Amino acid sequence: MTTAAGRPTLTVDDTDSTGHGSLTQLLTTGPFPEALRAAIKASRLSLDRIQHRLALRGVTISVATLSYWQSGRRRPERPESLEALRHLESVLGVPQSGLSALLGPPRPRGRRCRPTTMMPIDALWARRERVANLLSKVDTSSDLKLGRISQHDRIEISADGGQKSVWVRQILRAEQDGPDRWALVFETEESDVLPEIVNVRNCHLGRIARDHEANIMVAEMMFERPLTRGETLIMEYQLVFPEGHAPKGNNTFARKFRLPVREYVIEVRFDETNLPSRVQQYSVPAGDETPSRRRNLTLDSGGGVHAVALGFGPGVFGIRWEWPNR
Repeated sequence: MTTAAGRPTLTVDDTDSTGHGSLTQLLTTGPFPEALRAAIKASRLSLDRIQHRLALRGVTISVATLSYWQSGRRRPERPESLEALRHLESVLGVPQSGLSALLGPPRPRGRRCRPTTMMPIDALWARRERVANLLSKVDTSSDLKLGRISQHDRIEISADGGQKSVWVRQILRAEQDGPDRWALVFETEESDVLPEIVNVRNCHLGRIARDHEANIMVAEMMFERPLTRGETLIMEYQLVFPEGHAPKGNNTFARKFRLPVREYVIEVRFDETNLPSRVQQYSVPAGDETPSRRRNLTLDSGGGVHAVALGFGPGVFGIRWEWPNR
């Protein structure tokens, strides 16, 4: 059976060629090569046909590379390879991020850094001491046990230019047994109040520590249960400012990554009655103080823009905008 787009719809209980388990199970537990092999088998497509369908999407990849991926000799790590994998998931009919979530963090290249050189959570924040003080009031022991697979931020800008809400969707993967929470750090400027955390999905609020003078908040996002190694979690929540208290004047939203993330998507949606004159994405690698890469963005018909970063971090990635006649 095919969808309207002409790509195969999989029967996800097919057993892969090694007999190691169903595709559904492998997409949950991995490993990546076995899951990819099972998905290819279930699609009933040869590697040549898969290559052809990817080419129709503008993706150039060799049959040898596809073969290496499913054998485990290599795995997608570079940004262009991760982009190809995203299209491959669509061609094979598996859920979005179903295969990429199995990759975990990028494998280190060259000399391994000693654990003591790991960047602390507060390292990328301008007011490090304030952030560190709040972090000391919550449990951050799960942080290094979680691989950052995907992060999606959607910022809503009100007619008066205030950042009224931030919707967040994260896909995390347990790299060890036991992680049971995510430590959220949020800082705002040009506002006299901190936002409320609402519309929480697949987690619940734990301890919250606030520094009202510095406008910084740290919150524990508690999972339903501790994750086992290889498990993934989709978590959603929204940060909402009270009416009339949305921060204005900064005209920037950025996400700080102390560890690499495979995919980061940031959207900014402006009120159609008040559109910016210029919007730009930017990134700041860890250790730098000024943006190293900038790119102008074009508003869509609904008054929004987005930017995507693949294989990014550590560092800061964000969007900034300018208002006309300001």
